Amino acid sequence: MKITELLTKETMILDLVSSTKKEVIDELATKLDKAGKLQNKQSFIEEIHKREEQSSTGIGEGVAIPHAKSKSVKEPTIVFGRSKTGVDYDALDGEKSHLFFMIAASDGANDLHLQTLSRLSTLLMDEDFRKILMEARSEEEILKAVDQKEKEKIDATKEEQATDSTEERPFFVAVTGCPTGIAHTYMAADGLKAKAKELGYDIKVETNGSDGVRNRLTKADIQRADAVIIAADTDVETARFSGKKLINAPVVAGIRKPAELLEKAASGNVSVFQSGEASSGSDEEEGKRPGFYKHLMNGVSNMLPFVVGGGILIALSFFFENPVDGEPSAFADILSAIGGANAFFLMVPVLAGFIAMSIADRPGFAAGMVGGLMAANGDAGFLGGIIAGFLAGYLVLGLRRVFSFVPQSLDGIRTILLLPVFGIFLTGLAMHFLVTPLSAIQGGLVDWLSGLGTGNIVLLGILLGGMMAVDMGGPINKAAFTFGIAMIEAGNFAPHAAIMAGGMVPPLGIAFATTFFKSKFTRQERDAGKTNYVLGASFITEGAIPFAASDPGRVIPSIIAGSAVAGGLAMAFGNATEAPHGGIFVLPFVDNWFMYVVAILAGAAVTAIMLGFWKKKIVA
Repeated sequence: MKITELLTKETMILDLVSSTKKEVIDELATKLDKAGKLQNKQSFIEEIHKREEQSSTGIGEGVAIPHAKSKSVKEPTIVFGRSKTGVDYDALDGEKSHLFFMIAASDGANDLHLQTLSRLSTLLMDEDFRKILMEARSEEEILKAVDQKEKEKIDATKEEQATDSTEERPFFVAVTGCPTGIAHTYMAADGLKAKAKELGYDIKVETNGSDGVRNRLTKADIQRADAVIIAADTDVETARFSGKKLINAPVVAGIRKPAELLEKAASGNVSVFQSGEASSGSDEEEGKRPGFYKHLMNGVSNMLPFVVGGGILIALSFFFENPVDGEPSAFADILSAIGGANAFFLMVPVLAGFIAMSIADRPGFAAGMVGGLMAANGDAGFLGGIIAGFLAGYLVLGLRRVFSFVPQSLDGIRTILLLPVFGIFLTGLAMHFLVTPLSAIQGGLVDWLSGLGTGNIVLLGILLGGMMAVDMGGPINKAAFTFGIAMIEAGNFAPHAAIMAGGMVPPLGIAFATTFFKSKFTRQERDAGKTNYVLGASFITEGAIPFAASDPGRVIPSIIAGSAVAGGLAMAFGNATEAPHGGIFVLPFVDNWFMYVVAILAGAAVTAIMLGFWKKKIVA
């Protein structure tokens, strides 16, 4: 069925007189009713307004497609209206709408009708087609343009189907993951999927995020794939990819360089991965970050839930102290025991265990946990946990080579008995002698921080805040974040308050800039800026990445300056927090929270003003 079988001269208005959204809907519905297409005009208008309440059908680019499926419609019909001056239709891009296609679908509409109606929306994505509709001088010209464009679309679809039937498109599988699993993981997945579609490839992407593994790759997916792309900064289960061509890259490559990854995969010039290699391949391909960073971040990402959950429970316990004598209530003791004595206590063993697991897979986990527990019990703290994790991981790798003589038929004995026993023993033996000096180093660092004067504390806050904005989720950002967690574990809660403030500023500052300096940003950037209000408030620094990638010379210095200001002010105001994540959601647990908000807003204002000053005005 052709679109022009549903759109006729009797259902067109070339010069709408309406000036508001409500008037447009009424005028178009009246045209439908006069053409004999409606049983009950008022009922149909109500259905249209119900749909508009869900979200505006003003799709942008000057087009609106109000629609409804209703018993009031006698037969599927399209009514066209055009406004030369434009009408504010609450369009998604904030601009006026000029072309209106009201789609009236009857309850009994068959699939053919619905497919024809939906095809119209795809035609309207073509800018040249929209221009023709705006310049048409008669109903006949409108119908001719629609017929011609629809024929082009149908022919193109047939050609694609013919190509697909004779030529199978390359198929790739990918895995994305980042330490926190909140933003980078999904941004990289979206980047790969969008670019694959543009390049004519098929792809399935598995995400390893904070909510676990989503869209998990099946054996059939992996077997069918021409190549595997891993864009991750955390440990990924790679044994399943043995025998497949595999590309390893940091997660940011999936965001900034998806075309390069896909084109390399399509070229076939990729080495074949064997499961006997290190867990993610030993070669550092295409800017892949050093193994140290990946292993450390695997530990940090798995430790975070213990730190966040435990820290907030500890902070909550202070709300249940006796207001008279300041003594904790029974419930406060329970919260403190769960959060501090248990969840928080596990952070160092978990850190060490997952670092070791990243290096030596599951056989390293037990040795790492035991080494981390010894570090925690011996007051060696975060530093001791990191050393225990790397020590256990590489010791188990060495033991795997030592026991390589064990026959394959007894491989289970090596994995279940030999590696855990000797791994735990050697790691424990080494930590027995290392715990005391590591404890002294940890204590010295805490004493040094406690002894800093006001000026030096502010400088430390400036440094930590600025580091959060340098690479927005990269190694420098994570180094500052890891330092803050180490200080929380050591009982010093001020540095992480500065770090969290510095991490919130980049997206918030950009959001302010897109709001108050609209002429300096494109429509797409202004839309993305609105999202950054939420990302910044939620402590997701990565929201600034698209802006930094498109204009690094202006954006990166601006966000570093703003984050540094926020970090310095947070230290100067005496802010401290036991909850190392969550943005505005953990404000009640921040000491002197009101001034903490002032510090964040001040930093965001610095970023916004610098961007407003530096960026050039967009010329339409």
